[in-house]
Amino acid sequence: MPERRHSGVRELILVRHGESVGNVAATEAERAGREELQLETRDADTPLSPLGEQQAAAFGSWLMERRGDGPDVAWCSPYVRAVQTATIGMREAGSGLVLHQDERLRDRELGILDRLTTLGADARFPSESGRRRQLGKFYYRPPGGESWADLVLRVRSFLADLDRSLDGARVLVVSHDAVIMSIRYVCESLSELEVLELARHHPVRNAAVTRLVRDADTWTALVVNEDDHLARRGTPATEHRGDADALPH
Repeated sequence: MPERRHSGVRELILVRHGESVGNVAATEAERAGREELQLETRDADTPLSPLGEQQAAAFGSWLMERRGDGPDVAWCSPYVRAVQTATIGMREAGSGLVLHQDERLRDRELGILDRLTTLGADARFPSESGRRRQLGKFYYRPPGGESWADLVLRVRSFLADLDRSLDGARVLVVSHDAVIMSIRYVCESLSELEVLELARHHPVRNAAVTRLVRDADTWTALVVNEDDHLARRGTPATEHRGDADALPH
């Protein structure tokens, strides 16, 4: 008999973390015209805001409604805001899945621009602002940080590992907006222009769900940025843009 072909993952359920304390601090700093965020934690330890916790619980209701076609496996970024979102959501849904963490799903690292607003980055590192304009967002790497292309490399590695170990599984991934955009870039074979246009005009909302389904070797976005579960719970939706180089995501 012919050997059965390993099909790999059949669906990716991509969820951005709920609103974080860092999201709120970044928005406040931009509105106040400050150069730096007022934030006590490092990016990896920044927790959800109270609203973010409500959004995570609302995502749990989404999971509960899809018990028949929900995820078989759950992965998340090791950053606190992502772990909290996955944990709260799975607890709300009564899910018995084990939550796995992978550092390749962490947020994009900003290096010397970390904690700076756009105003702060321009004021303190004007040469970097010029270099970013020259190279473009996709390939610009802030000193000590990562470009979008760097992020794509670790996303490719993560997805390849999933395909090697999982056959026909639906996989939940709770992560960050730039990571979700990078996964779409890889799976949907997007161009540099296409993924950056998506990030510019359709940023991933907090606790929103994007579902990618695979038919043979072709991935299709079945659902993008769905957050009706927030409205059904009376939970406000938030759209903190996390793809700007000088803001935490």
